[in-house]
Amino acid sequence: QVQLVESGGGLAQAGGSLRLSCAASGLTFSMYEMGWFRQAPGKEREFVARISRSGLSLFYADSVKGRFTISRDNAKNTVWLQMNSLKPEDTAVYYCAAGDFLATQRLQYVYWGQGTQVTVSS
Repeated sequence: QVQLVESGGGLAQAGGSLRLSCAASGLTFSMYEMGWFRQAPGKEREFVARISRSGLSLFYADSVKGRFTISRDNAKNTVWLQMNSLKPEDTAVYYCAAGDFLATQRLQYVYWGQGTQVTVSS
């Protein structure tokens, strides 16, 4: 049974930082592209960042470029999202996802975590 479990969410002040983790089990982690998405209340789930199997190819949404960093450790079956210079508009539930292709569209991801809430106060 595949499980993706996010952690590290919480409350932060604008300008602050949080580091999200996603621990994977039940799959060969190194064979999957990994992505982070977020969903704010009343909005659609949107792409945030993705990382290739090897960790060498990274891609970010324009809204987080320069502030967020995605990384992974295949030996630990874990992907992280380091979020710096947080803004109130970053408030959302953040999800990690695993897929077969490098993609920014959520439909191309096969497995999803349950999400972790990030709230940024002004």
